[in-house]
Amino acid sequence: MVVIKNHAEFEALLGKEIGISGWHTITQQQINMFAEATIDHQWIHTDPERAKTESPFKATIAHGYLTVSLLPYFWHQIADVQNLKMQINYSIENIRFAQAVLVDSPVRLHARLVAIVNLRGITKATIGVKMEIEGQKKPAYTGEVVFLYHFLD
Repeated sequence: MVVIKNHAEFEALLGKEIGISGWHTITQQQINMFAEATIDHQWIHTDPERAKTESPFKATIAHGYLTVSLLPYFWHQIADVQNLKMQINYSIENIRFAQAVLVDSPVRLHARLVAIVNLRGITKATIGVKMEIEGQKKPAYTGEVVFLYHFLD
């Protein structure tokens, strides 16, 4: 895990891979809970028996937005941004879903600092992200997430 205590330490990572998270296996229970929370009960996510016979994947798949919602969980494994008044999720940009995540697939996140700006004392960091699926050549998605960090000093 990378520890970042101020804008200068963050800026030193520009153009570099910040890190890779640990693996997390997406279970049917997690998919079902996400379906409940988002009111998205499409059978390809929630009906394992039907998915075995009717889905091209032969199994249920995670919601694309479920995989994106794991960004903060993975990011906090990669970077410990300290000395903060506040952190704000600013935007998610250019997310491209490249491959479905089948139930019980382990996934992890790769993060790279692609841009950083000091906006009058607020650090705007653009993190390039790629969600890897264990054993697959294509990622689940690629894109960028932008955070605003209000450092104490």
